[in-house]
Amino acid sequence: MNKTEVIAEVSQMTNISVSDCEKVLDAFEEVLGGELNRKGWKNGISEMIFKIMGKIKGKKGVISIYIFLFILSMNAWGQKEGRILTQNIRGRVIDAASGYPVAYASVYLMGKTEVGGVTDSLGCFVIKNVPIGRHDIQVSFVGYEPTIFREILVTSSKEVNLTIPLKESIKELDEVMVRPQLNKEQPLNKMVTTGARMLSVEEASRYAGGMDDPARLVSSFAGISPSMSTNGISIHGNAPHLLQWKLEDVEIPNPNHFADLSILGGGILSGLSSLVLGNSDFFTGAFPAEYDNAVSGVFDMKLRNGNNQKIENTFQIGLLGIDFASEGPLTQKHNSSYIFNYRYSTTGLLGDIGAVDIDGTLDYQDLNFKLNLPTRKAGVFSIWGTALLDKSKGDFEENTDKWESIGDMMKSSTKQYMGAGGISHHYFFNNETLLKTTLAVTYFKHEGTMTSYDWNLNSAPFLDLNRSNTNLIFTTAITRKFSAKFTNKTGVTYTNMYYDMDMNLAPNQMHPMKLISKGKGNTDLISGYTSSSIGISEQVSLNVGVNAQVLTLNNSWALEPRAGIKWQFSPKSSFALAYWLHSRMEKMDVYFVKTQGTGNRSVNKDLGFTKAHHVMLSYGFKISDNANMKIEPYFQQLYNVPVIADSSYSVLNRRDFYVENALVNQGKGRNIGVDITLERYLYKGLYYMVTASIFDSKYYGGDRKWRNTLYNRNFIVNVLGGKEWMVGRDKQNMFSMNFKITLQGGDRYAPVDEAATLLDPDREVQYDETKAFSKQFSPMFITNFSVGYKINRKKVAHEFSIKSLNTTGCEEYYGHEYNFKTNKIKPIRGATSLPNFSYKLEF
Repeated sequence: MNKTEVIAEVSQMTNISVSDCEKVLDAFEEVLGGELNRKGWKNGISEMIFKIMGKIKGKKGVISIYIFLFILSMNAWGQKEGRILTQNIRGRVIDAASGYPVAYASVYLMGKTEVGGVTDSLGCFVIKNVPIGRHDIQVSFVGYEPTIFREILVTSSKEVNLTIPLKESIKELDEVMVRPQLNKEQPLNKMVTTGARMLSVEEASRYAGGMDDPARLVSSFAGISPSMSTNGISIHGNAPHLLQWKLEDVEIPNPNHFADLSILGGGILSGLSSLVLGNSDFFTGAFPAEYDNAVSGVFDMKLRNGNNQKIENTFQIGLLGIDFASEGPLTQKHNSSYIFNYRYSTTGLLGDIGAVDIDGTLDYQDLNFKLNLPTRKAGVFSIWGTALLDKSKGDFEENTDKWESIGDMMKSSTKQYMGAGGISHHYFFNNETLLKTTLAVTYFKHEGTMTSYDWNLNSAPFLDLNRSNTNLIFTTAITRKFSAKFTNKTGVTYTNMYYDMDMNLAPNQMHPMKLISKGKGNTDLISGYTSSSIGISEQVSLNVGVNAQVLTLNNSWALEPRAGIKWQFSPKSSFALAYWLHSRMEKMDVYFVKTQGTGNRSVNKDLGFTKAHHVMLSYGFKISDNANMKIEPYFQQLYNVPVIADSSYSVLNRRDFYVENALVNQGKGRNIGVDITLERYLYKGLYYMVTASIFDSKYYGGDRKWRNTLYNRNFIVNVLGGKEWMVGRDKQNMFSMNFKITLQGGDRYAPVDEAATLLDPDREVQYDETKAFSKQFSPMFITNFSVGYKINRKKVAHEFSIKSLNTTGCEEYYGHEYNFKTNKIKPIRGATSLPNFSYKLEF
């Protein structure tokens, strides 16, 4: 099919004029035909974006561009059959305990020992001219346990870059060599005993329902309760806001777009793109001593280093926005590199094509970057950062005849800003001692207003919110590998927290606003820890440590012992037991709540830490080289939990971004359950994972009664899987299908107090808090799927994908509302079904 025929076919299918099709095709040919290299990505790619986006308006235009791109990729850049495409695999081999490079290690493709080589003095290697497809890589070195990296995807457009940790064997050299270990079996943090999972970005991005969002991707793991409308992470019945987010070893504010609005601790979509994230650790409890200020879990994310040998770019367009990423060398001389991505999106596009029903507008942008700067003698420096900008507007219904509920009488506007960045330094004193130091700053600002209208369309301010938090963070840690059996990590973290908050809220519509929370100043959170990993024998390992932290605002302090032991009692079976004590402070707004009658006194300034004992068992069984089963019973006892005296309220169920009452540390919580995982890693194109969680989550309120927590679903079952096929005459393109099915307990809620609701001036629904969360909707059945097709061409790859979230339209509960027309109170339930059609170009 020649150029004229392609244009004619696209024009007929899309109703775009022939002349406009020619302009779009010319833009693509200009970029992909070599003009990009001469102009540079900034001019070439931006010209292409704006030329194309200028042509697509409305539903027909959005669909047409996918048809256009597909036909162009299949025809305009078709390659000659019979040409075998290849790519390079490069990377670095390091000691798993110290992080020091392992020189002269053997790295080769399994089954093809002639394809490979050895690492240089810096632990670096490159395997050239590897055929397109998936390959297994084995790494070995005398005195270390060999490691296998399974099913590494090699494409034509980008080099594969790996960091491979090797664990030093505690066996004597004359003993029999140990079996190779799969890289997927262990988290990145080697001080972990149980309760952790490494999130492989390439692996997890296949999961249906993930939407390229790290927070949604981990919802497939055992013990995690997924949501359709938000990406909040509830672990074992704990509220999402109890999870700690970390980036490059620094605690950061909620990194999600429209954070804390729909649910505290979550948002709509993560601002951290999978295009720049490296492999990361996700903890569901019992985390090592280096992690403080968390009681539920920790998401410890890392930004990967860019390719330090060649420039590589990615452009992606879809219903969720436009994304561009680039990586490459800063200077070839010192092996420095950069990587960044920028994304812009507006939900107006989703509304235009009828994908979702959105009341108002949501616009968001995000930027992530990392510079890696090695030096000859001063170690390695890195400069990194992430930033989010969100704007939303919700208009009220101007026709009072259409008013049905209080929401129709409200107009809202919100702006949010989030940023985190820092400078990190790695320095090896020798091959056994590493010092890592980071100086970082984090920032979060939330501006919001709400205006209420009466039946005569008179308006009055209802909410005025202006809050910001700025944290200056210094953290340093020294890791010392004393021997193959003993490694210690000791560090301190100092966080100086600046806060400025002012929130006013009207008790009822058309009433004057009243001060809810106000405070300005700074305070410190100081913590220190020491953690050791001890190889007692070849089969038994011990992890022990202690963490201490103090909040200078009120001199609250905590001392937290932590310990775990693992017994590998056969080549296929292991048993682990871990105990940890955790504690966390509240969000800054809680400490400065002012209530009627207290004047300027902050009623919660003396709140202490919420604390939790956590015990977890683990039994692991290796079914085969590609399949594992794990059973993890656990028990968590929380105490010192802030609650409202003589009330059912507890921060363990907190879901709103503000608190307006005095709290006391008299609450408790209890989570008990078992997580079961059966997983087959990707092998011969097929993978699957089945997880089941049975649990009970209870809390003890200020009225001294035990109740179900808001997130006590009692059970969660996930079944997910997928299949890949290498297609085309030369089997160099890839077609994939993935699915995920979730069955979980229904949403919990409190019964409505109808009498109190009718007495409320605004008919705002009042709930019977004496029976909090005693009701539960029927179980939820959620389905997700994704389909992808990747076309490999010389130095270029095209990928088309269709991803669907909540395909069958399972409904969630959002609360109750009073209907002005029917004079009845009804539950608000809705289905968030989100499709995303996307095209990705890698070059």
